[in-house]
Amino acid sequence: MTKHEQILQHIRSLEVGNKISVRQIAKVLAVSEGTAYRAIKDAENQGLVSTIERVGTIRIEKKQKDNIEQLTYAEVINIVDGQVLGGRNGLYKTLNKFVIGAMKADAMMRYVEAGNLLIVGNREQVHKLALEEGSAVLITGGFDTSDDVKQLADELDLPIISTSYDTFTVATMINRAIYDQLIKKEILLVEDILISIDQTSYMTNSNTVEKWHELNTKTGHSRYPIVDDDMKLHGVVTAKDVMGVSPFIEIEKVMTKHPISVTAQTSVASAAHMMVWEGIELLPVIDSGKRLMGIISRQDVLKALQMLQRQPQVGDTIEDLVTRHFEDISNSQEYCFLLEVTPQMTNHLGTISYGVITTIVTEAGSRVLRKYKKGDLVVENITLFFIKPVQIESKIKILPRVLEVGRKFGKVDVELFHEGQIVGKAMLMAQLIDR
Repeated sequence: MTKHEQILQHIRSLEVGNKISVRQIAKVLAVSEGTAYRAIKDAENQGLVSTIERVGTIRIEKKQKDNIEQLTYAEVINIVDGQVLGGRNGLYKTLNKFVIGAMKADAMMRYVEAGNLLIVGNREQVHKLALEEGSAVLITGGFDTSDDVKQLADELDLPIISTSYDTFTVATMINRAIYDQLIKKEILLVEDILISIDQTSYMTNSNTVEKWHELNTKTGHSRYPIVDDDMKLHGVVTAKDVMGVSPFIEIEKVMTKHPISVTAQTSVASAAHMMVWEGIELLPVIDSGKRLMGIISRQDVLKALQMLQRQPQVGDTIEDLVTRHFEDISNSQEYCFLLEVTPQMTNHLGTISYGVITTIVTEAGSRVLRKYKKGDLVVENITLFFIKPVQIESKIKILPRVLEVGRKFGKVDVELFHEGQIVGKAMLMAQLIDR
C-alpha cells in the first residue's frame, strides 16, 4: 500500500467531526507534509473531509446521492463566507431546513426544530432559544453574540455562525447552492453503473494467453483488464491481441499497456464519448492509486444514458432552459424550429450568447438526425459562423438540413434566421450509436 493510500485509510478511520491538519498527519504517519497535503486534498474530492476558512479541515460523513440536496453546516460557512463563533464540533452535521427569523421570538420558535438553521440578526435571546431547541444559528449583518450563547453552542455541539451578508442575500446564496446540488444529483457517474471488482473477470500479468481462452469460454467476453498482485491496472487484453498467439505466452507480452481508464467520479457521458471515440466495448474503473475497482461496458453506459433521458428534471441547466423553449414548426418540406431569446440566454451586452447558439445548433442537429436514425449520438465537432448579433426577446428561426447520414456518422447544416435575415450558420458532425 502506498503512503497516499495509507493516509486515506487513516482519514477514513477517524471519527466524524475530528480535526485534521497536514502537520498532524505527517507526524502520525511519518510522511512528508507534501504527501499529507495531496492526500488530504484527494480526501476532500472524495467527500471525506471539508476545509473551512479560519477553522481548518474536519472529517465529515460522506454524502449519499439520495440526500445530496442537504447541506452540512461546514458547507454553509463556505457558501456565506462565515465565521464560526461557537459549536465547532457540530460543523459536520447536516441541516434539514433553514428558517428565516423575521418575526417576534415566540412566533419564530414555532418554526424552529432540531436540525434546522435559523437565519437571524443581532437578537441574542433568539440565538439562545434556537440553540435550546436543537437548531444552529446563522447571524447576519456581521454581528456577534454573547459569551453565554457561544458557551451554550459549544456544550450542545451546535454551530453558531456570523456572516457580513444581510438575511435576504444569505437565503438566496443557500437556495442557489441547494439548486446546484440538485443539478449535480442528476449527473450520472461511473460509480452509479460500474460492475464491481467481485463481479469482474480480470487477469494478472503472470497469467498466460491460455487463461484468456478459459475466461472467454466461461464468460463469452473478449476484453479483460490486467492487474498486478496489488490490483494495480497494467493493461488490457482483447481477442485481437491473442489472435494466433501461443497459449503459453505470458499475457503481459501481448496486452495493450497504459490502457484508457476512468475513475468512479467520471461522468457517464464522458465515458460514453471515450468509448465511442476509441471504439472500445469495455473500460476499467480505477481509484486514485490506480487499483482496479471494476469495469463498465458500452452496453451499460448506453442503457444508463437512455434511462437518464426519461428521468424527471429537478434542476435546470442552461441546456434545459434552451431546449424547453424550442418550438417545432416543421412541415413536409423542411425541418424548422422557433426559439425566443430570453434574458437568461444573453451575454452582458444583451445579445444572445455564443454558448447558447452552440446549444441551439446541437439540439436542432440532434433532433433532425434522430428523425433519420433512431439511437443516441455523440457530437464530434461543430463549426460556427456568427454573422449578426441577436438581441433579447427576438425570435430565431432554426433550419437544420441533413447533408449526409451513414451507418456511423451524420452531418447537418444549421442556419439561424431573424426577421428573414441570416444571423448564424453552423456545420455539425456527430457519431451515431445503435441502441
